[in-house]
Amino acid sequence: FPFIVTVLSILRQGIGLQQAPPNMLIVSLAMFLTWYVMDPVFTEAWTRGIEPFTQNRLDLTQAFLEAAKPFRLFMTARIDPETFATLDALRPRPPGAIVDAPLSLLVPSFLLSEIQRAFEIGFLVFLPFLVIDLVVSAILMSMGMMMVPPAVVAPPFKLAFFVVADGRS
Repeated sequence: FPFIVTVLSILRQGIGLQQAPPNMLIVSLAMFLTWYVMDPVFTEAWTRGIEPFTQNRLDLTQAFLEAAKPFRLFMTARIDPETFATLDALRPRPPGAIVDAPLSLLVPSFLLSEIQRAFEIGFLVFLPFLVIDLVVSAILMSMGMMMVPPAVVAPPFKLAFFVVADGRS
């Protein structure tokens, strides 16, 4: 969720739109995209821990541990090892492996890794829009239109680029 919100917010800034789409739409889109990405994990957690708990086949502690396993696998697959090692080194205990890490170490490592990855992708998404701004500024200056702000001329080109790119490689 934080990854998707960050990338969409940087995309909005890159296009040069301050309030379109509105924050509520970005957050709603991020929630549904998160649900799409996390659905297999949610389903497995339900099947392994929550459903047996509701049917009194597992006690609360065992149900929590079983339901947490799919989330642990998801997070450990996406953690930056350097971020994990740094946070692990800050703890007053012997260093451990990612697989056996407590959730109090795993979750912050995962979130920091996701935010780092979001800013990396956001930077790559922002670059083409920056190039469009620079080209529009250079063209306006070469035409002697110094009083015309590039922020007024560039958005249609940015939107056209965004529509033409269509998110495909």
